[in-house]
Amino acid sequence: MFAESIGKLMEGFVDGIIVLNEELEVLWHNESLAFELDIGCHISKIIPCKNVKFEESEILSVTLMGKDFAAKVKHFHADDHYILLCLEDRTNLIDNPKMRSYCLEKIIEVIDEGVMMSNPNGEIILYNLAQEKMEGLNRQEVIGKTLWNAYNYNNPQNSEHKHTFKTGKPIFSRYRAHSKIDGVPKYVNYSTYPIQKDGETIAVFSLSTNESKLKDRLHRTIEQKRHITNIEKDRTDIHNGTTFTFDDIKGNSFALKKIIQEAQNIALHNTDVLIVGETGTGKELFAQSLHNHSPRAKGPFVAINCAAIPENLLESTLFGTVKGAFTGATNQIGLFEYAKDGTLFLDEINSIPITLQSKLMRVLQERFVRRVGSNEVTPVECTVISASNEDPEQLIEEGKMRLDLFYRIAHTSIYIPPLRERTEDIQFFIDHFIDVYQTKFSKSVPKMSKELHSTLLQYKWPGNTRELEHLIENVIIRVGETDRFIDIEHLPAYMRRKILIEKQEQEITNKTPFKSLFAASQEHYIQTTLEQADWNISKAARKLGITRQSLQYHIKKHGLVR
Repeated sequence: MFAESIGKLMEGFVDGIIVLNEELEVLWHNESLAFELDIGCHISKIIPCKNVKFEESEILSVTLMGKDFAAKVKHFHADDHYILLCLEDRTNLIDNPKMRSYCLEKIIEVIDEGVMMSNPNGEIILYNLAQEKMEGLNRQEVIGKTLWNAYNYNNPQNSEHKHTFKTGKPIFSRYRAHSKIDGVPKYVNYSTYPIQKDGETIAVFSLSTNESKLKDRLHRTIEQKRHITNIEKDRTDIHNGTTFTFDDIKGNSFALKKIIQEAQNIALHNTDVLIVGETGTGKELFAQSLHNHSPRAKGPFVAINCAAIPENLLESTLFGTVKGAFTGATNQIGLFEYAKDGTLFLDEINSIPITLQSKLMRVLQERFVRRVGSNEVTPVECTVISASNEDPEQLIEEGKMRLDLFYRIAHTSIYIPPLRERTEDIQFFIDHFIDVYQTKFSKSVPKMSKELHSTLLQYKWPGNTRELEHLIENVIIRVGETDRFIDIEHLPAYMRRKILIEKQEQEITNKTPFKSLFAASQEHYIQTTLEQADWNISKAARKLGITRQSLQYHIKKHGLVR
């Protein structure tokens, strides 16, 4: 029977097949449908035929065995006229790759990220709506074209997709304009990945980020951080986005007390300040304290970590944007405007790319900010506090920081010495954090052994106060109720190994630590070292085993002159 032959032929291409004659009677169907349909019965048993014409390519909705099918009508003429209903299961996405592929394509069309995919010949086979909006191209025109024709570059070897096909390796976080609209480049932030099957690359795709949405999220995150900080601290006297004042800066060392006194004096003058200190020394704690001690204390304190923001977003984040500046740009104020008459804290300013430093320098010099894409300027009212975890003079020597930017951000500067140069504070924080975490964990712990105590005092603490706090918290958690002492065995394994290795190295070198010298000996030792180095500060600091800022502090402290 011809109806059976054509049905079985089509069976391998669809989920179900029903063959009808011109009178819409069932001539043949899949075996899986046998319980629902009898040969010779009218199709109206499962499909109401009142408003159905069964025209070519007409799509009908059918329910069989509790499943929903789409039935596409096909006409076939041979010895007779046959009507084929090609069924597609809409409920089974796991075993139906066609339906799953359809759903994935719909998802790709509505997501905010741009998606563009090419085949081994470099032809664009997928280009979604978000990519179209970002690059300003017509996807109907670019699909099917080679990448080099779509983006108008002559050498196909310049194609990143072709490179990824060749190497099989992804390309991460690029910021580049591939298209131009009316001569204006359309920059996008994107990454490119290979799709591999059976060890071969069969396609390459790029994911492009919608910059305007990223910036919106960034501003919302900053605002939420300020709000959460106020709630968690539960302090009724601070409502400006800060948590700390000078009263929160702990320590007993003479050096720290002198820095606090110096910072309090600086805060009264509303001047831009650069805070220099290693990671974990409390730079943001000082920045917030400066703000709360200044006449601007009622204004907002806005903090941003310059190292945490992608380079292509940092400019628009700081200075703001106007609608139309680039694809997806909206009217958005930057952080300089957002800080109003308060304080803008630029943490890790040493991470700002050299290309952006000139614009930042101009803003700080002229005290006007211009949004990206705008010709209008807005006065900058806020005080700017910057922080660097690297020596600014060394950054300048290495070409990582402009000298003129340094002069703008450091009308005056505060240097926070590392914990290893403040032995009194090491002891203070050991006792302080033990008390804090005993209270937090409702736990009473024994005294610290002499060996561990001595080891911690001699350790260099590269992570400074933050590292010490982390260690004490771990120790309090690990010590047991039956332990007689807090000992080296209670240190986390990685910290124990790190501390003991450093202790062994110190014993091997058998050098007298600079911090152990008496004040009179320090003065003579520093003077002699400076003369031997012909008063080259960097060279003398390296010989003494301390930082440049620390050496300058001791020169000032002892009144040393050349």
